[in-house]
Amino acid sequence: MQLFYSPNIQPDHTDFTFDKEESKHIVKVLRRKIGDTLYVTDGLGNLYTTEIVLDSDKACKTHILSYETKEATPFRLHLAVAPTKMNDRYEWFLEKATEIGIHEITPIICEHSERKVVKTERFEKIIQSAMKQSLQTYLPKLNEPITLKNFLNQNHQDERYIAHCENDQEKVLLKEAIPAHKNYLLLVGPEGDFSASEISLALEKGYKPVSLGHTRLRTETAALVAVHSFVFTNE
Repeated sequence: MQLFYSPNIQPDHTDFTFDKEESKHIVKVLRRKIGDTLYVTDGLGNLYTTEIVLDSDKACKTHILSYETKEATPFRLHLAVAPTKMNDRYEWFLEKATEIGIHEITPIICEHSERKVVKTERFEKIIQSAMKQSLQTYLPKLNEPITLKNFLNQNHQDERYIAHCENDQEKVLLKEAIPAHKNYLLLVGPEGDFSASEISLALEKGYKPVSLGHTRLRTETAALVAVHSFVFTNE
C-alpha cells in the first residue's frame, strides 16, 4: 500500500482533489489512472480509501469511498532536541523518530549549541515523507525552535526527563524510569551537552536526570535511542 498525505481532506467530504504538485506525482510519475485506488491520511488518524475519477496532472480528483480512524497510542512522546551542527544528522533523527513513533518534536537552542538558526520547512517535509513511508496516520507535531530557558519556563505537565553527560549526579537508566502509558517529555542537548546552569534549571523545574547507556552518544543517536526506549516500553 502507498500512502498519500493531505491536511485538507476531511471526513465529511465526498470528493477530494490533490494539489498540483501531488497530482503531477500521482499521474506523471506513478502513472495512476481513473479507477485506481489511492489511500490518503489527514495526519489526524484518519485513513481514507479513494478512487481516481479525474487523472489530471494539474488537479487529480478522487471520490472518497470510505474512511476509518486508527486508534491512537496509549502514550504521547515529546522530545526537545538541540539542533546538530550538521543539518543532515538532525534530519536523519526526524525521519527515523517518525518511523518509530514519536508524537512531538521541539528544536531547542542551548548555550552550547553550534547551530542557532533553524529553518523548519524542510524538517516538516521530511516528517511527512517518513509518516507516509511507514504507513502511519498521525503526523508528528513539529514546533518552532525555542531557547531552552524559554522552553523550561513553559508549563509542561508530562513525565519529564533530561539526558545529559555530567557524572556529578546520580542518574537512572531511562528504560528503568519509564512508567507505561503516560505522556513523556525528554530533553536532549547539543554536541557540547547542556551547560551546568541549564541542567540545574531543568532539575528545578522537575526534570529527572536519566542515562541512555554507558557510552557517549551523538545528539541524534541519543534522541533516537530514547524514542525507541519509550515506544518499546509501551508495546
